[in-house]
Amino acid sequence: MTHKGGVKPGKKNKAEEPELEPLCCCEYIDRNGEKNHVAACLCDCQDLDDGCDRWITCKSVQPETCERIMDTVSDRLRIPWLRGAKKVNVSIIPPLILLPVFLRVASWHFLLGVVVLTSLPVLALWYYYLTHRRKEQTLFFLSLGLFSLGYMYYVFLQEVVPRGRVGPTRLALLTCGLFLILFALCRAKKNPGYLRSPAGSERPGSGGPAERPGPGGQDKARGPLSSRAPREEIRGPSGVPAGSPAKVKEDWCAKCQLVRPARAWHCRICGICVRRMDHHCVCCVGESNHQAFILALSVFLLTSVYGITLTLDTICRDRSVFTALFYCPGVYADYSSALAFTCVWYSVIVTAGMAYIFLIQLINISYNVTEREVQQALRQKTGRRLLCGLIVDTGQYNRGFLRNWHQFSTLGAPPFHHPAEDIV
Repeated sequence: MTHKGGVKPGKKNKAEEPELEPLCCCEYIDRNGEKNHVAACLCDCQDLDDGCDRWITCKSVQPETCERIMDTVSDRLRIPWLRGAKKVNVSIIPPLILLPVFLRVASWHFLLGVVVLTSLPVLALWYYYLTHRRKEQTLFFLSLGLFSLGYMYYVFLQEVVPRGRVGPTRLALLTCGLFLILFALCRAKKNPGYLRSPAGSERPGSGGPAERPGPGGQDKARGPLSSRAPREEIRGPSGVPAGSPAKVKEDWCAKCQLVRPARAWHCRICGICVRRMDHHCVCCVGESNHQAFILALSVFLLTSVYGITLTLDTICRDRSVFTALFYCPGVYADYSSALAFTCVWYSVIVTAGMAYIFLIQLINISYNVTEREVQQALRQKTGRRLLCGLIVDTGQYNRGFLRNWHQFSTLGAPPFHHPAEDIV
């Protein structure tokens, strides 16, 4: 009897639990945990009303009010979807609208083209430093890059191919290059080598699992990178041995609650430590995706130069590519040619920026340094600076040109254990 009496209340409580109603395609749960509807996106927004009133009366709007307005807009900007409306990231929208508008306005006149094409990189850099300073994740640059590829290809098909100068073979080659770029970007967007916090890890010096060596005397917290470390004692930038308590304390990440392996850094934007972190752009570039990032850059440069060459050869005939880029008479007489010429110059600006990044990456790989290590060496005024600072050699991991490239080509591969090491 006692057993039955103990079971009945449990069934009663389970029956009394309210069941959540399924969301329709236009409903969603907002940031306050309340059910809302897409049609009510402009309702009940006191911050927006106050901001508009102050703007109409020529009064300044507080930065906190602007942040609350942006949070409300980003929360309510959704599209109908199965089982609830899906949230749309606000940062992906500006490139979809502004890029075609700016390029078409720049095609009206030569001077407009100079002003617009000069202001676009300035605006992009300003937005980059704004988001980088606030440590915010944004899809703006990924959206800008992907939409730029799609829009340039669309203009090429609409304005260049119908002129008859581009054959099927050239078009197929350019299309294959475009798909290879997308494939390499998908590979680069994968896990760069995130370090997960081990269960029960403790601070250095407390004798916790983060400091206890594993079987064979190896530190579990240091992961596969420690097995690929050179045999000689590695010292940090300050000359402290890598295995000393001071170095362990320096490598401790208070946010991730783990001891970072050699060359791992905490990404402020992703909020997690990354093995052999290089930098963060459209994604975090680390040990596992650095090769795919270099592949994406190289394929993009080849495809972009090939597309620029085909376009200039079509709209500026009987001229070399370099000459047609700076002198193409009558190109603004026809709006179709002017749009294609403006897109060529936009592609040249983007390609030049990517070529600079690619050059820096090749130099860093040749000296076996990451961009994060270069920035730290510049701040601490360590390492050798060559070619006006274009090359920064920390000397910490540099093992020679061929060995450095061999190590880069084997990034992410499982460590190889020699039989002699197992015996020792």
